[in-house]
Amino acid sequence: MSDTRAQTPTLEAPADAPRQPAVSALLTPLGLLTVLLGAALPMIDFFIVNVALPTIDHDLHAGPAMLEMVVAGYGVAYATLLVLGGRLGDMVGRRRLFLWGLAAFGLTSLACGLAPDAGTLVAARVAQGAAAALLLPQVLATIQATTSGKRRARALSLYGGTAGVSSAVGQVLGGLLVSVDLAGTGWRAVFLVNVPIAAAAWLLAARTVPETRSPRPTRVDGPGTALLAATLITLLLPLTEGRAAGWPLWSWLLLAVFPFAGTAFVLVERRAERSGRTPLVPPSLLRIPSVNSGLAMIVPFSVGFGGFMFVVAVALQNGLRYGPFAAGLSLVPLCATFFIASLAGPRLVGRFGRRVVIAGSLLQGAGLLALALTVHASWPGTSVAGLAPSMAVLGFGQGMVLPVLMRIVLSELPVAQAGVGGGAMVTTQQSGLALGVATLGTLFLSLLPSVGIRDALLAALLTQLAIVAGTTALALRLPRSVR
Repeated sequence: MSDTRAQTPTLEAPADAPRQPAVSALLTPLGLLTVLLGAALPMIDFFIVNVALPTIDHDLHAGPAMLEMVVAGYGVAYATLLVLGGRLGDMVGRRRLFLWGLAAFGLTSLACGLAPDAGTLVAARVAQGAAAALLLPQVLATIQATTSGKRRARALSLYGGTAGVSSAVGQVLGGLLVSVDLAGTGWRAVFLVNVPIAAAAWLLAARTVPETRSPRPTRVDGPGTALLAATLITLLLPLTEGRAAGWPLWSWLLLAVFPFAGTAFVLVERRAERSGRTPLVPPSLLRIPSVNSGLAMIVPFSVGFGGFMFVVAVALQNGLRYGPFAAGLSLVPLCATFFIASLAGPRLVGRFGRRVVIAGSLLQGAGLLALALTVHASWPGTSVAGLAPSMAVLGFGQGMVLPVLMRIVLSELPVAQAGVGGGAMVTTQQSGLALGVATLGTLFLSLLPSVGIRDALLAALLTQLAIVAGTTALALRLPRSVR
């Protein structure tokens, strides 16, 4: 590669580029911090409203179904458009889409914070989810295209740590902001806080993030995009809204359509790839062993994690009468140990390979079991300090799993498909989180009237423990060593 080309900020690999070509523009440490900050915003906002829902209900007279939509509207829009966001970044430039996404996320967060009624809040949350789908895929694609070797491994581990910690931090930060009641804003602060952060990240990104795009940009796959959206909506919308709405006819009709929409999506994508076109999600990606085995494990991990965060937020506030701040504070040990484990990940996985994931799964199971025993023995006098040891073990185990899984999925992706590959992975993760809220959340809420909050919480924790056992078995399919 010539010296002139090395100074070009936009990455353009030749047609015969190897799978992991040398990068021609480097992501500086400040640039990495900037994209990780951009990644944290949509992840935090998936969970930040959990501890604010009672206050939103009180102020806006929302009702159960509308409160579910405050969460589900964001999650469905987010998951549905993520792959499209990755494809658009490949086409028009990842920094450009990152900047557009940050601006849109800040504006939609402002709309959420100023919403005068529940309907407006739901609409703003759907728009916020769409903005997040533009923003997040550019982070992984930029890391893939502007780093290599040990720098890439560390950057991906930091991304994985950010993904996990942000989910827990969302509830901690939400509880803090609602409790402090900044200038009388109450729950609105959980959205308004995004505005200055997004503005600062935009200014930093404009100066520190190099522009990259796919060397062979392709048109948007219209049929694939429509069918993926139909598949996710027909699954996620009835599962998240059905219980609150009393399982009306439309929810069952959508669930009946789901398998047909999913099958049609797979067939259309296979046909597009066979005919030489570029599908939204190339089926050939799933034939890469690291992608296939990694995504297969991310699904149940995310289902368990998403359900856990929702159930714990409800149980601690409604069962133990914790305030928003105490409910968030109880997750601080989980956040801290998750981040510590994610930082240790690159060194551990380089030495032990997939055994790191297996060990992390076992630790996660031990933490869940310890938490269940703590709740069973001390309820209703369970304190924040009493929850801390099991939360710490649980977080450390999760921190050994998720960042490594993300690194495995991305390790063999061609750089030209970094955007679509990252989008597919995050779509899988976000869909799993939404499914967790729907399935474990529905189990928990349906058991409340008959067995009470403690036993409903125990049932949810033991169900997640069974899911963890399944993910441990799936870890045996992962590559033995990780690049």
